Amino acid sequence: MIAQPAFSGVWCPSVTPFTLQGQPDIDALGCHFSRLNTSGIDALLLMGSIGEFASLTQQERLLLIRETRQLTPLTLVANISSTCVADMLALAEAAWQNAFDAVMVLPPYYYGQTQQQLLRYFREMDKQIGGKWFAYNFPARTGCDLTPALVSQLAAELPDFAGIKDTVDCLSHTRALIEETKKVRDDFAVLSGYDEYLLPNLLAGGAGVISGLNNIVPELFAAAKQAWREQDMAALASFQQRIGRLMAIYAIGDDFVTTIKTAVSRRFDSMSSLSRNVGGTLSAQQCEAIDRLFE
Repeated sequence: MIAQPAFSGVWCPSVTPFTLQGQPDIDALGCHFSRLNTSGIDALLLMGSIGEFASLTQQERLLLIRETRQLTPLTLVANISSTCVADMLALAEAAWQNAFDAVMVLPPYYYGQTQQQLLRYFREMDKQIGGKWFAYNFPARTGCDLTPALVSQLAAELPDFAGIKDTVDCLSHTRALIEETKKVRDDFAVLSGYDEYLLPNLLAGGAGVISGLNNIVPELFAAAKQAWREQDMAALASFQQRIGRLMAIYAIGDDFVTTIKTAVSRRFDSMSSLSRNVGGTLSAQQCEAIDRLFE
């Protein structure tokens, strides 16, 4: 057995189901969570990128926070990222009122940010959030990178800064985050935002993965996590190959959110495949490709 930070393991960044009228579908979310609750995963992330947070209204986000805690006993984290700090703080307060375990915060986006601006921003957010929080590093979307030096400095200063989701398709970046933060904290969780980096992340000393595929095959990642805890390297090699093969799903459609939702809809019939990302609807041939991938 290998000791890990409190927020380690396998997380599912849940999709947000919509009704045919285009509103958040709480009943469908409950069905989705019911399956995830018994899959063996460790945590749920609400309203991440795959949860379409950027296209949800503030009232919809507050509704989801209010309704979600009763749907799952798992560790629950809300992405409160926004370009409006007042909205973020309202979402954080709602998360604490509804017994969430932590919140997640992107750096400011649209306007470019220097490293000094990012330091000041996260220090100020830490003062106001009121609980445990994760940073969300997604430079392809935000236009700025949370560097290992920056994250390590913040981790040393701020005890409530619990970890980071590193959505960077470069293992060296995530490895450097792990190495630098371990110099200042042994309870800081570095999680990869790329499904196939679960095993490389763990081997580098990281805490695990926040994986979109967990909406579809959470049992696979839960079994891989257990194999890691048992140090079963032969099983881990097999899991890595299976996860790598399933990564093909991200190349099937034009929009990965709709593609993941379509896969969930076709495999479990628990929600519609509707998303707010226009133009992502899959063709019949693409749906068949999804079916073949998960045979």
